[in-house]
Amino acid sequence: MADRLEGKVAIITGATSGIGEATARRFAAEGARLVLAGRTVAKGEALARELGACALFQRADVVREADIAALVDTALGHFGGLDCLFSNAGAPGAGPLETITEEQFAHATKLLLGSVVFGLKHAARAMKPQRSGSIINNSSVAALRAGQGDILYSATKAAVTHLTRLAGVELGPFGIRVNSISPAAIATPIFWGGSARANTLSDAENRRKQEKLERSLAHASPLPRSGYAEDIANAALYLASDEGSFVNCHDLVVDGGRSAFFFERPRGAE
Repeated sequence: MADRLEGKVAIITGATSGIGEATARRFAAEGARLVLAGRTVAKGEALARELGACALFQRADVVREADIAALVDTALGHFGGLDCLFSNAGAPGAGPLETITEEQFAHATKLLLGSVVFGLKHAARAMKPQRSGSIINNSSVAALRAGQGDILYSATKAAVTHLTRLAGVELGPFGIRVNSISPAAIATPIFWGGSARANTLSDAENRRKQEKLERSLAHASPLPRSGYAEDIANAALYLASDEGSFVNCHDLVVDGGRSAFFFERPRGAE
């Protein structure tokens, strides 16, 4: 099926690598017009050029409400509306509880939770007049159980998942659906320091790390393979499209079954 997002306008944060980039490509292939957001200008502009007239890149740091508001204003001004926001930007939080600093706490809260709060706020002001829209928040299986991420990352993602439900209840009467996606065992640069770290490495070094991670994560769920950014892009496509029009307040877990229990396949089981 093609053109599942024909005529729809979407904002994707964290769009310059990993899940955000894969989602941008998937949405563009399905007919969406895109505002791509990130901090790495060279990669963002290159991706927008590659995708063509349907996409534009705008530098944004989602720890700043003003930058999020500006993304919504760009969607309204350039494309004439906003149908979907994918709040995807994120990074690891901090180490063990006893080492967390005030600065680390403030940054993790602003990046992982605040960006979602203000994404909801500004997307809603654009979507309420048209009485339709889909807001997708990237959460994590770290929100569901221990051992899946550092303590700040896990706690803020748990807040994102519950915030999604609360916002879906509040915005549903306006025709706005709010859902989250909880990935796990997905091979993306977040495992080696996030997109900022990946952008400092050569393409060859990033490929080497990616391939090594894929081999490792192939043992991390009942399914005999790693998860890929494209798996999350497909989930986001469903939630953004009319096919998901009766899905609201839902956390869509995409983890190959990992969260069902702590899983590592015996090495001889391939």
